Amino acid sequence: MTKSSKVQQQANQPIRMEESPDPPFVETYKNLFDTISNNEKLDSNKYNDLFLVNECELPLINLHRLNYGDKFEREECKKKIAKASREWGFFQVVNHGVSPDILGKMRREQVGLFKKPFHEKTNIDKNLYFSEGTYRWGTPTATCLRQISWSEAFHVPLSDVSCSKGLSSLSSTMEQFATTLSELAQQLARLLAEELGHNESNYFKETCLPSTCYLRMNRYPPCPISPQPLGLVPHTDSDFLTILHQDEIGGLQLFRDGKWISVKPNPKALIINVGDLFQAWSNGVYRSVEHRVVTNKVKERFSTAFLLCPSYDTEILSRVEPFVYRKFTFREFRQQVQEDVKKFGYKVGLPRFLVSSH
Repeated sequence: MTKSSKVQQQANQPIRMEESPDPPFVETYKNLFDTISNNEKLDSNKYNDLFLVNECELPLINLHRLNYGDKFEREECKKKIAKASREWGFFQVVNHGVSPDILGKMRREQVGLFKKPFHEKTNIDKNLYFSEGTYRWGTPTATCLRQISWSEAFHVPLSDVSCSKGLSSLSSTMEQFATTLSELAQQLARLLAEELGHNESNYFKETCLPSTCYLRMNRYPPCPISPQPLGLVPHTDSDFLTILHQDEIGGLQLFRDGKWISVKPNPKALIINVGDLFQAWSNGVYRSVEHRVVTNKVKERFSTAFLLCPSYDTEILSRVEPFVYRKFTFREFRQQVQEDVKKFGYKVGLPRFLVSSH
């Protein structure tokens, strides 16, 4: 075939539009959008908590002092971490030991994965050796706009990451990222236990296994009707600790002193937050704080999280009496959360396990 005939053949073929990477939010939740456009018309009072939000700097802790300082500096750093976990439930760390190269490579790999066409992402589990249901988006149980999470995620057990080792640049980068963040999470968990007066040097190492810890890659696509749907609805984390690396776009907010405050992005920092299990294990000393992500009309946002979780049979019980929370297993906690979300559309969480409620 001559060059000219090849060109002619290509010209006669229909032009194929590139498929969008975005999940079909508008089509899927059309009835909910119609309801708000016909009946609600964005009541400013109803959405005030989305507009009237102040920006804050989370407590900033330099971990260089923890790892390389003298005895006084190490003790001072430990007390700052414990204080932030008691008073905020959130803090950020710099000089954390996770190299900028690993963070940058993880972000590039993550962006590449999310830029794939939507239909490819829904069937990508087998190709990456991920467990079924790893890719998720939206909120299947939503009955109103405020229950929709305008986001997509890959929620990957670390055991899946290990199984796919070396099979792709993505999997090897994920393993590097997860390994370094796992070490940091274990270090912080041990420190927080020690500050409670517990010598639990092996507790988290023995209970928080690769089969139960997770790496979660998040993408928040632009939302044309922002701010009604949230990127992630208000929730607390069902783990011991979460370590988050976010981009410069912003959108993370936490609930403090009766109001929502916006977390100012810091490109050099990792964000740490206490989960439900640590609040229960510490008898309510450390706080698992409600947080959310708001949408952006024109910009997409990326974040990556490491979740320090125990095995399902691990019993969660404080070492101090009187107990605020009754004894429960991680499996029992997860099952209760799933039942509540299915029944009510939202997570109830720790109040289900208060001693006073039984």
